[in-house]
Amino acid sequence: MPITTHKKLLLNCDMGESLGLWSMGLDEQAMPLIDMANIACGFHASDPLTMNRTVLLAKQSGVKIGAHPSYPDLVGFGRRSMQLRAEEIISLIHYQVGALAGICQAHQLQVSYVKPHGALYNDMMRDQAILKA
Repeated sequence: MPITTHKKLLLNCDMGESLGLWSMGLDEQAMPLIDMANIACGFHASDPLTMNRTVLLAKQSGVKIGAHPSYPDLVGFGRRSMQLRAEEIISLIHYQVGALAGICQAHQLQVSYVKPHGALYNDMMRDQAILKA
């Protein structure tokens, strides 16, 4: 009888996409069901209060925290491509991941991974220069 190994399937979810008075998603209900939370970092959705609340939800549920950065496109929810220099892409990623890392640090947590959002992710997959940046 052959030995089979089973890989654990990890479930991730985009979270923390509310913004000010606008509420998006069912983060409180979804968080206990996932392994990894891709937390919006303020450029396509979210704000500092929403990021903080989402980090605390992740902590309560023992969920890994990932930064979910995007192009600076609140109006288009990060779905529109932008023509940016590599230096600009690097800086906007540092800015967003740094903001989430600071909130995590305040709660004795850390950002475990980065999962780009929307058009930034799509552009990275089609353009090696954007991916490299």
